[in-house]
Amino acid sequence: MSLFAFVKRRPVTSLIMVVALAGAVGFGLYKMRVDIPSLHSTEIYAHLDDIAVRLKQTKEQVFGKDKSHSGEGEEQAHGEQHKIVVTSPKAKDVVIRRKYVSQIHSQKHIDVCALENGYLQEILVREGQAVKKGDLLFKILPTLLQAKLDSKMAEAQLAGLELNFSKKLSAENVVSTNEVELKKAKLAQAKAEAELAKAELNFANVRAPFDGIVDSLHEQLGSLIKEGDILTTLSDNSVMWVYFNVPEADYLEYMAELDQHKEDEKIELVLANGTKFPQPGKIGAIEATFNNETGNIPFRADFPNPKGLLRHGQTGTVVMSRTLHDAVVIPQRATFEILAKRYAFVVGEDGVVHQRDIVIGNYGLDDIFVIKEGIDVNDKIILEGIGQVRDGDKVEYEFRDPEEVLANLKYKAE
Repeated sequence: MSLFAFVKRRPVTSLIMVVALAGAVGFGLYKMRVDIPSLHSTEIYAHLDDIAVRLKQTKEQVFGKDKSHSGEGEEQAHGEQHKIVVTSPKAKDVVIRRKYVSQIHSQKHIDVCALENGYLQEILVREGQAVKKGDLLFKILPTLLQAKLDSKMAEAQLAGLELNFSKKLSAENVVSTNEVELKKAKLAQAKAEAELAKAELNFANVRAPFDGIVDSLHEQLGSLIKEGDILTTLSDNSVMWVYFNVPEADYLEYMAELDQHKEDEKIELVLANGTKFPQPGKIGAIEATFNNETGNIPFRADFPNPKGLLRHGQTGTVVMSRTLHDAVVIPQRATFEILAKRYAFVVGEDGVVHQRDIVIGNYGLDDIFVIKEGIDVNDKIILEGIGQVRDGDKVEYEFRDPEEVLANLKYKAE
């Protein structure tokens, strides 16, 4: 900024600086012992006249001769302030991403419980050990069940002897055939009771119901175990179920566009340390009811876990993304909002500005809006200078290519 422009824009500041400078000059002359004419002498009037002439010349330079230059600067600044930049909407592929906080669960996660009372005789697994279906995990010593099994086996053996003796007597016509049938029924009953006792005894051997990983052990060797006590937990981590809550608006949009964008849908999982889980997922289930308190509906995404990286209880972020092909987009700063409605200024072929009502997609993009209704790629919209125009104004503008605009979307909006 030039000195003259500064003086004109800040007269008070300039006057204070002149007074301070004059005082400093006077003080300096006093220190240098310079002779100053008497106040009533003719020399002082000559000096005052000379100062007045110089001040007048300075005033003319500041406010007169430089007037045209200052006016030109004002006009130039005024023109720059009212510079209107126009662009057009662009049709392009847009990737829509939505992120949801999630909880990671094993496909199967159960408590391994004791089925009978007794003492914990053997622990055949370690914490964190991978086991196969049918592997023996624990042995419980149920003394009463073993005695019961021995008793039932003896009863079955006795019933078998009685049946054989009855058959021999029946062959000699000593007893009737009905007696033989009764002995057969008694033997069958005894065998059934023996099998039941054997099955109850087998409940003392706790086996893995599926392939999985053993969690921490809840009981130690020699502990007295009661029926239903939890011995450990078992997790099948081959496939992980990731649960997350989706707001109602997102759910409705997802269901409306499910068939159209199903092939482009991509489900990813970002772990707690910010890294992306290498396996892609898919939507496995959507619950039947909304949560009325939160307005959300739970989704479940299924992720293969071949290397066992994911464990039950972890947290992460589900990223759902899909591609909108040939979507019409504009910069967000090219729009404005009035009473919850979104508008843009469209410039016609005659240079007249028209306020246009537009409908945008609820996609949560950072710098652009996806246009559903209102404008298309053949329109010209005001990008910069929105606050300087009104509906019906005729403007001169500079057109900027939409490719260039979209490549520089980090500019601040006006």
